[in-house]
Amino acid sequence: MLHANAALTPVQRARIGRLVVDEGWTIADAARFHHVSWPTAAKWARRYALMGRAGMTDRTSRPVSSPTRTPRRLESKIVHARIKRRVGPVEISSIVGVPPSTVHAVLKRRGLNRLSHVDVVTGEPARRYERPYPGSMIHVDVKKLGNIPDGEGWRYVGRAQGRKNRFATATAATNAYRNPKLGHAFVHTVIDDHSRVAYAEIHDDEKAVTAIGVLTRAVAWFAQRGVRVESVLSDNGACYRSNAWRDTCRTLGIKHRRTRPYRPQTNGKIERYHRTLAGGWAYSRHYNTEKARRAELESWMHYYNHHRNHSAIGKVPPITRLNNLPGHYI
Repeated sequence: MLHANAALTPVQRARIGRLVVDEGWTIADAARFHHVSWPTAAKWARRYALMGRAGMTDRTSRPVSSPTRTPRRLESKIVHARIKRRVGPVEISSIVGVPPSTVHAVLKRRGLNRLSHVDVVTGEPARRYERPYPGSMIHVDVKKLGNIPDGEGWRYVGRAQGRKNRFATATAATNAYRNPKLGHAFVHTVIDDHSRVAYAEIHDDEKAVTAIGVLTRAVAWFAQRGVRVESVLSDNGACYRSNAWRDTCRTLGIKHRRTRPYRPQTNGKIERYHRTLAGGWAYSRHYNTEKARRAELESWMHYYNHHRNHSAIGKVPPITRLNNLPGHYI
């Protein structure tokens, strides 16, 4: 990248090279014409003669060798201590026998200087990724929520009143503790990897036929917004391992990918979306009935896609990343 005070761009450097090498100008005349010093013009003319247009870009200022750099074996010990013990530079320095400043420099070079950059489970550097354009990959998952009783549950009215409301909404079925079963709401969610635009439906089960229906409608929903879905990432749930799901993906022309077992971090975008969904909609306010909560989902989804600023994409609403919508430029 050129610095702010650079006198010559790569195009102007190439022009100096052509004037001197191809047209026979003297270096002094070329330097005077482009308002640069003689050594500058000579440098770019020499590089043009050796490498042509490819030699006009900036070179790295990193030295060829760094004799005083921390040895690789010692760096490995520092990284190992960081991953296994999850401690700071001061404690690591007492373990490996080097100053804390050296430990910090190594951790920063390896991307481990902040514990927030380290995977909580494995201690390895967190691997973040983002697909280059909308539709390149969508994430799918199911969020299971307990149905709330009429009059709201314990989160808002307390455990005593919540228990009363639960029995007042009692059904014929009871669990092992003789408490009424209110059932569950299965929120089937779909989120685009690049834009974070989301689609969701609530159902009473998480069977394969239900998940397939959600996928089909989600693909059509994205298509209406100019997004063609190319691949889908899911966990290893039963509905996503079924032959019917596999055949549907083939019919839709979508490549199906599954996460590694017991690694929900791979599907982290939709897992994080579920937390936003729970805090912003499911448990955000008092709902008198489960029906009222379900009716509110569509409104909240519109707010999430069109109005809520998303910190991971530059504090803008997800819908702004669909650059093929009317009024946007490709």
